[in-house]
Amino acid sequence: MAKLNFGGVEEEVVTREEFPLEKAREVLKDDVIAVIGYGVQGPGQGLNMKDNGFNVIVGQRKNSKTWDKAVADGWVPGETLFDIEEALEKGTVICYLLSDAAQIALWPTVKKHLTPGKTLYFSHGFGVTYKDQTGIIPPADVDVILVAPKGSGTSLRRLFVEGKGLNSSFAIYQDATGKARERVIAMGIGVGSGYLFQTDFYKEVTSDLTGERGTLMGAIQGIFAAQYEVLRENGHSPSEAFNETVEELTQSLMPLVAENGMDWMYANCSTTAQRGALDWWKPFKEATKPVFEKLYNSVKSGEQAQISITRNSQPDYREKLEVELAELRESEMWKAGATVRSLRPERS
Repeated sequence: MAKLNFGGVEEEVVTREEFPLEKAREVLKDDVIAVIGYGVQGPGQGLNMKDNGFNVIVGQRKNSKTWDKAVADGWVPGETLFDIEEALEKGTVICYLLSDAAQIALWPTVKKHLTPGKTLYFSHGFGVTYKDQTGIIPPADVDVILVAPKGSGTSLRRLFVEGKGLNSSFAIYQDATGKARERVIAMGIGVGSGYLFQTDFYKEVTSDLTGERGTLMGAIQGIFAAQYEVLRENGHSPSEAFNETVEELTQSLMPLVAENGMDWMYANCSTTAQRGALDWWKPFKEATKPVFEKLYNSVKSGEQAQISITRNSQPDYREKLEVELAELRESEMWKAGATVRSLRPERS
């Protein structure tokens, strides 16, 4: 592993140069990688591994929308696409990529197919970390590993097709064969990771749950809504409020941050914008840090896991979810956003 300096702290990471795709293929040349679930992560990871030359099959419920999606993506029934139980039987590496709630429900079926020497692969530490609530306790004679791309399956696939990659964390929960480390790194390279950094199942799930509820999704929507409402309450039009709240951030400023960092983005804005940003970022930090501390403690205690398990396992979860999503979709801000997006110039 290469040692790199991250803000003054040395960390070990795995790069593609150090562990090339050819080596990953060699490590997994005798394996059948069974992707169980074709929802959020399944398509991106499965297609990337398939395109990278791995022996991949998909296990999904027949006569379902996701079965049809898998067929549309090129998976062939009876050859590379099977009913879940048949895929579990054929697979030597079981990629358990269902939602957390669905993993709980299917676990008894999966467990009976985890024969000695197989590998159980996750992309989230939830099920194993909160085993007292989920009941997901792997047999002692299988490897249990994790590769967690730092983004959605859609982004993972899109970047792969563009010749790029998402960073991913990796972890080993159980090394029954003595080969778990090389296998997890090979899987990480296979799914299209840019580079890999090591963690453990507990740290992965606590950082992930915090990030999703925080700056990645929950906090950013809250901040968007607050600023948009203040602008609208002070007489600004929906178009102006949306452009100043969301559009400029996502289309102009965040790409600059991604390229060279926040300081570089500040340096390449007007002096008035620089002064305002430098004056106000610390008050925002002071205002929001207590919320993040409360959030992290809620994750750490297992409260957030229990809320997810309870709510997401309810039979009417999808109906209730649609009501909550409709609140966002039908809000003035995101209706205005739909119009703004439709006006973006097409690139030739």
